[in-house]
Amino acid sequence: MSKLSHVFALLTLMMIIPLSGQSQCKHFAKQVCKKELAPYIHNGNYNAAILTEGETAEMYKTFYSNQNYRVYICESSAMPRIHFQVLDINRNVIYDNKKNGYKMKWDFIPESSQQLIISLKVEDGENDSDGDPISGCVAIMIGIREKGENAP
Repeated sequence: MSKLSHVFALLTLMMIIPLSGQSQCKHFAKQVCKKELAPYIHNGNYNAAILTEGETAEMYKTFYSNQNYRVYICESSAMPRIHFQVLDINRNVIYDNKKNGYKMKWDFIPESSQQLIISLKVEDGENDSDGDPISGCVAIMIGIREKGENAP
């Protein structure tokens, strides 16, 4: 094999491996996290990514007035604690799980339709003996209840 074909093979492999990890993370969200939304109905979007301790991620989502919502943050078992907040578009904190015992579910009914930001931070955990940061799948799951069902 020529050097060029070795380089091409290496570049191809480097592109495929991250996609495989993301695919496994999405599968984790479908198989494990979705069940935790019950009795809320999943909105059909799987927002999942592999994050490493110390990393942050944000998702913008429109929520509609007078609907019952559940936001659920789901992580693979080896992950350090996840600190999540729900912010309005002006970055005012609406909900902070750190102030609520790091609960990973939040049920709410918006008074008005608005775009909100779900902000996550994987807190620093205990590194393994090699000092490698801990990584794992983190999913943001959104569920909704039909009108007329019991409010949160």
